[in-house]
Amino acid sequence: MSDEFVTVGTFQDPIDANMAQTALESAGIESFMQGGNANSMIPVAFTARLQVRPEDETVARSILEGADDSPESLAAVTAAELADEDEKR
Repeated sequence: MSDEFVTVGTFQDPIDANMAQTALESAGIESFMQGGNANSMIPVAFTARLQVRPEDETVARSILEGADDSPESLAAVTAAELADEDEKR
């Protein structure tokens, strides 16, 4: 395994950076946020770079592109969760 990381996304908004990292973690992809602390303190001055191992780059980019193509609203997610709960009852 390589000790080097490749950047799969850069983010000005700390919330976007955290959401992207969470998406990768949900898929089992280990990631590292370079500059995340500075970005969360002063977003207009610093960007955060989301990095993964080279062997995970293709899948990580695919996940991040999919998140951009089909963002879900909180209302849509909540409605789906409620429907799922109703089906289980």
